[in-house]
Amino acid sequence: MPPEGSQHALELFGAATRVPDQQIDPVEGALLIAQAEYPDLDRAAYRQRLEELGREARQFCGDRAGQAGEQLARLSRLFSECWGFRGNREDYYDPRNSFLNDVLDRRTGIPITLALLYMEVARRAGLYVEGINFPGHFLVRCPAPRGLQDSDDLIIDAFHGGALLSEDACRELLRRHAGEDAVFDPHVLGNATKPQILVRVLLNLKRVYVRMHSFPQARDITELMLAVNPSAVTELRDRGLLAYHLKDFSAALRDLQAYLLLVPSGSMDEDEREEHEQIWEHIKTLRRRVASLN
Repeated sequence: MPPEGSQHALELFGAATRVPDQQIDPVEGALLIAQAEYPDLDRAAYRQRLEELGREARQFCGDRAGQAGEQLARLSRLFSECWGFRGNREDYYDPRNSFLNDVLDRRTGIPITLALLYMEVARRAGLYVEGINFPGHFLVRCPAPRGLQDSDDLIIDAFHGGALLSEDACRELLRRHAGEDAVFDPHVLGNATKPQILVRVLLNLKRVYVRMHSFPQARDITELMLAVNPSAVTELRDRGLLAYHLKDFSAALRDLQAYLLLVPSGSMDEDEREEHEQIWEHIKTLRRRVASLN
């Protein structure tokens, strides 16, 4: 059971994401994710800091209607050179890279948190940008103005100081993260919805916690991921496996049984059948253990 303050953050996050997708506030969601780790976090103070950055960006970028490229170049220079935001290449798996308050304090993070910050500052500066749910490395796009021929979208990498990426650079980035056989087609540059932005933050954080063997925190993250997407059966499975690690046998049994009921067994490949059998073995063990406790 998480501490009382953290539990409150988990409940607030659930309420904040049980709304239509367009009404979700990614900043509030990201700060609530951080509050699960920092129960006394003053979310209002960090929202105020973000507003101050937005005002400074609006003044620095100026009002250049129809010149989004120039404005974005100025914003990227402000973001990286003046404010000092940068990707944390030295300690990529530090969990603080996933917490928006730490990113604001330390001026370093990972692609998704830096991109979220970049997008929110750009929006407050009067620039329209959107997230790209790019495999392995979240990106930002400024769409080309409508009606202008020979004008391309601008693809921005907040992790690398707001650098503009060419199509060739995007192809190379895809190969680096998804393998040499990855196919570069329109779906890899698809828009990220607000729930997908929060899921990307949570996925990174969950991987970090599992890597650190911080299973209680990883279990909390699966709770948040299921709040965003209650139909995410793999998160139901992982919550059960994490409960097993933590010797919460009743919860593990409940989740793993529910997972197997939701996953059809008829069309599985060899790896999926092997996983299915392993989980069934876990369930048999759990049934014996739960029975012995009654």
